[in-house]
Amino acid sequence: MPGNNFLNVYKGPNSVRDYFDPDSAPPLPLVEIPDKLNPYRRDGVRIYAKMMTMHPANNVKAMPALNLLEKSVVSGKTNTIIEYSSGSTVISMSLVSRVYHGIPDVRAFLSNKTSLAKLRLMQFFGLNITLFGGPSQPEPTDERGGIRAAEIMAEDNESIINPNQYGNDDNWKSHIRWTGPQILKQLPEINLICAGMGTSGTITGLGSYFKEAKPSVFRLGVCTAAGDRVPGPRSFALLAPVEFPWKSAIDHIEHVGSHDSFSLSLDLCREGIVCGPSSGFNLKGLFQFIEKQKAAGTLQNLAGADGEIHCVFLCCDLPYQYINEYFDKLGSGYFPSITNEPLTKVDLYRYDEAWEKDAAVALPLFLDVKRVGRQDGPLPDVRLEAGKGKGVNEAISLKEGVSIIDLRQPADFEKFNFPGSVNLPFADPSSPSPFSNPAGLEALWLKLEDCFKTPQEELLSLLQGKRILLLCYDGDSSRVATSVLRAKGYEADSVRGGFRAISGLDVRYQSNDVANDHENKPSIAVAREVELITPS
Repeated sequence: MPGNNFLNVYKGPNSVRDYFDPDSAPPLPLVEIPDKLNPYRRDGVRIYAKMMTMHPANNVKAMPALNLLEKSVVSGKTNTIIEYSSGSTVISMSLVSRVYHGIPDVRAFLSNKTSLAKLRLMQFFGLNITLFGGPSQPEPTDERGGIRAAEIMAEDNESIINPNQYGNDDNWKSHIRWTGPQILKQLPEINLICAGMGTSGTITGLGSYFKEAKPSVFRLGVCTAAGDRVPGPRSFALLAPVEFPWKSAIDHIEHVGSHDSFSLSLDLCREGIVCGPSSGFNLKGLFQFIEKQKAAGTLQNLAGADGEIHCVFLCCDLPYQYINEYFDKLGSGYFPSITNEPLTKVDLYRYDEAWEKDAAVALPLFLDVKRVGRQDGPLPDVRLEAGKGKGVNEAISLKEGVSIIDLRQPADFEKFNFPGSVNLPFADPSSPSPFSNPAGLEALWLKLEDCFKTPQEELLSLLQGKRILLLCYDGDSSRVATSVLRAKGYEADSVRGGFRAISGLDVRYQSNDVANDHENKPSIAVAREVELITPS
């Protein structure tokens, strides 16, 4: 047990190794659950969660992994570690093997029924995965299963070891070495210890430890209800071939189903005890046992000298890899609804501020201004407003290699449009901005996606190899369209504020007189001879 690292600081060349070492770190937390989660608090029952999740590997299997590899790895000879594991054990082994032994080649054999989230998690930690068909929890001696396959591979190659959590006593002895002593030191008044049974290593080790260290402690094992499945533990029937001395390490077994396991762990998580379904499974087994003792009038037989019953259950892993299973098992009624949930399926592409340009910046990139009328001073009647398109058409033209797509309605497009622009009427002036109207955003995005996903030949000619400017009434619909086109590889931009911003621009020749007249007004050059000047 650590004696002088209460600040939990690790330095030097062995810092990470010490961080993983239970002998160098403070004990993992023991947390009493809130009274609101303890229906038996008034009966004198106090319940504590042993947070095995707080080890750097974040799961209860870290202790067996440390012990198994310490005893199995042969320095200079072992190159590969292979283990049949549904996740936690082999993930812990992959971390321990690198940190302690410098071995990166750790391989996981496991069921093809393992969730995709868990498979991705193992890949994240660098594990080489081999899937096996058949039962998700094969018997250790089944020649057709992955447990035996791992053993055989190690038997055939001296550089490969199979620690074999199912048959190696160093599994359960790790809890005699570390977990049990931690709990007893933290809670000397403990009256009951509760743990789930998968390999049975945890309860075998804890039960064996307390049998010697404090024989009055009641040892409760929890198995999966027949025909059900909870990640980690097994049904009682599947424990029959397990060779660990679990029968002598427990006083009673409870059977728990998946729904209770997931729902109770969800309650724990929401109250700050963040843990996975096997933790809720352990707590539910404890609840069932306490309820039976209470109904039989024997609950106080478990009490200690202080008259209270101090119970410890193990929190084995974290919930994040099981999130989809929580929703599948419990249903939507257990979770808050999502406002505007349809938006999860639309507006899927990125936005970039650089793609939304001010009108005075965007227009010169797409339009040329012609010399018309006088050779000096302002152009006649070319203010960009509805009804004055004729003057603009005489004064400006579309540059080479560009396209302008106008999303306004046809009637507004006819009143005024830029020369060479094309009308695709997706924007509605009577509708609010798509960013304040989720239903409108959904409808708009679906139309744009359908239009640009496989554009017709005429539209394709406006897109391929062109720089594209998208326009609408207020700039928001064209901003959405820009996101869609950019996602499909087209060079598209939009005008911030749309035609509302454009309608405030004047087109003028750049001359000394004009420059002097408008020297206090922001302006930009459209061509060498002219500039766009925004009114003050």
